[in-house]
Amino acid sequence: MLVILLRLIGTASALALIAVFLPYQWMNVTHHWLGLGTLPPDPIVGYLARTLSAFYAFYGGLLWTLSFDTSKHRSTIRYIGFATLGFGLILLAVDWSEGLPFYWKIAEGPIVIVYGSMIVLLSRRSTN
Repeated sequence: MLVILLRLIGTASALALIAVFLPYQWMNVTHHWLGLGTLPPDPIVGYLARTLSAFYAFYGGLLWTLSFDTSKHRSTIRYIGFATLGFGLILLAVDWSEGLPFYWKIAEGPIVIVYGSMIVLLSRRSTN
């Protein structure tokens, strides 16, 4: 189960690589579609969107790499699980404090918290 979970999250995260190469106009259309208005055209916005997407892809690759030997990488996987859980809590706080739409608030942080918790719990039993 741990291998499957790491690979599912890893695959979903790696798909963020696509966003690194999206033209601004496509990002703006997506921003509108999500109900967030016009995406500011400032360089820092593009920088943050693209580098965060690249980081998610990096994270996805890391999860895939760790999934090939969960026994050997148990301590790293547990760290990733706890870090992901903590990151989910941070996302939850940021989403609420920044006034993101309700659907975003109840989806992003809580889903990441669940993923992190599942990684921690499953890594306790993993023998690969």
